[in-house]
Amino acid sequence: MIFEDLIPYDTAHIILGDYLKYHYQYKRITKRAKIRFEQRDWHGMQEDSRERVSLYRENVGATTERVLNFLGGQALDADTWRDIKIMFLEEITNFNSRNIAETYFNSVFRHSHKGLSVDEDSMFVHATATYREFKSTQPIYHTLYLTRPFDFVIRQLFTFFRFNASFEDQDRDIQYVCHTLEEKLEELDYRGNGRIEMLKSIFFRNKGAYLVGRLIVEARTKPFVIPLLHREDGIFADALLLESNEISSVFSYNRTYFLVDTDIASESVDFLRTILPTKSLGELYNSIGFEKHGKTVLYRDFLRHMHQSIDKFVLAPGIKGLVMVVFTLPSFPMVFKVIKDKFPAPKSVTEQEVKSKYELVSLHDRVGRMADSHMFENFVFEKKRFSKELIDELVELAPSKIKIEGDTIELKHLYIEKKMVPLNLYLEDANIEEAEEAINEYGKAIKEMAAVNIFPGDMLLKNFGVTRLKRVVFYDYDEIGFLTDYKFRVIPEPRDYEDEMSADPWYSVGPMDVFPEEFPRFLIGRREIRDIFLRIHGDLFTPTFWIKTQERLKRGELVGVFPYHQKLRFRRKYNSKPLEEQ
Repeated sequence: MIFEDLIPYDTAHIILGDYLKYHYQYKRITKRAKIRFEQRDWHGMQEDSRERVSLYRENVGATTERVLNFLGGQALDADTWRDIKIMFLEEITNFNSRNIAETYFNSVFRHSHKGLSVDEDSMFVHATATYREFKSTQPIYHTLYLTRPFDFVIRQLFTFFRFNASFEDQDRDIQYVCHTLEEKLEELDYRGNGRIEMLKSIFFRNKGAYLVGRLIVEARTKPFVIPLLHREDGIFADALLLESNEISSVFSYNRTYFLVDTDIASESVDFLRTILPTKSLGELYNSIGFEKHGKTVLYRDFLRHMHQSIDKFVLAPGIKGLVMVVFTLPSFPMVFKVIKDKFPAPKSVTEQEVKSKYELVSLHDRVGRMADSHMFENFVFEKKRFSKELIDELVELAPSKIKIEGDTIELKHLYIEKKMVPLNLYLEDANIEEAEEAINEYGKAIKEMAAVNIFPGDMLLKNFGVTRLKRVVFYDYDEIGFLTDYKFRVIPEPRDYEDEMSADPWYSVGPMDVFPEEFPRFLIGRREIRDIFLRIHGDLFTPTFWIKTQERLKRGELVGVFPYHQKLRFRRKYNSKPLEEQ
């Protein structure tokens, strides 16, 4: 029997019940990551990463359908939804995942109200509590006090993390960790007052398992992160990372999210903030797999920033793209991208194809070389914060995406990404040493994307950005595709003089044909920079590199790409066995 007065309560419980089901499924995926690592099931690990990203959308869609069917004629009634929100909040007040539950509720509301912008009365626009939800009854980390000999301490550390697989040579790894730790303590002028705190949760991604902790010495806090790899001979420690910049790339927004089993996400985020002070809350939630809540946190950060700033949104610097209108708020570390209504030649993609490319990137291993994006719909801005030039550009090139009403501008669809310096602009001001480093990174970015079956398509410098740590990252996805779908060819020799002088190709060209020897003509303008690229990455200009990479991919090989510098790896640092890929 349906009691009219209980409809908000019943609806809140439909959403809550489905959220708990989603949370169970989410945790089940993260829990089996350890089994995947133990069994060296790398393909399964990748499938789990993709499944977890899709899981949220599928569950929200199913919940929305149930709610709409239950509410019937009241499905769009504002007062009813305000009451549902109140009832939902009462039920989650003592939840250990309260903030995540709020985000789930918001998603259901938005899916139930297509075309509606943010509604503060019916959604959890502002956090109802601090981002720190609750404290565990037990500490989320192990504590080890630094007493000599350190090998005893590190041996004890390894006993905290049990695997159903043997170590290759744990005694050797303990010595490697101790040597590296001693070097750092000497640098820190260690006087015998220190400890290591290790999160109990293990962070899994691709072929790696990361033991994540912090080193506290004389009131200073440093990361203490041990990447573990697993090859046929057993598990081994690959490095010890002791600087925030070293682990910043590990937890980067341009990598796939970790599979990590954590009961209270905010506690893990709180811990990570102590070793990653430059990362925002949203980035840290993203990194541990709560990307939808990371998006919520980003939006809340944006609202706070808008209240605290006065500058205007302007067109982003650099060469304008053919597919997107890109703009930025100088004081905010993100860029905003709106798909144009029409694309001039030579672009032949459709708007739906562009959206599908961004979707592909969200599900794919980004290997630190593709920027993560958050998609927003019906995003409302104050009109006074937009420059006239930007408004004119949006009205001219994306009229179906912009609605101007009174003092507000609503954008129906946009992407938000981390702000970077376009590579072409960076090179304009770079000295020769900086240019060489950036060009080396540029080539490595192309090769690392190829290693995970991504062909960028449009490899122009303007489509790559330089991060704070001087890494080069790709961010223009409208022409990306799977590397294995392309045919890499050598340009045939001209048959005669007429062929040689012809402005048009004298040979057939299929839609997926690529001629790498043409790359130097349009990739790099400055001669000295082009020479650097040819010297370091000249193999990119021959079909051989691409075909060999395709062959490895078709054999089912998963090529490891390391999120930290090669020089930090124990086997390089201590001249041990030959390095193998992750």
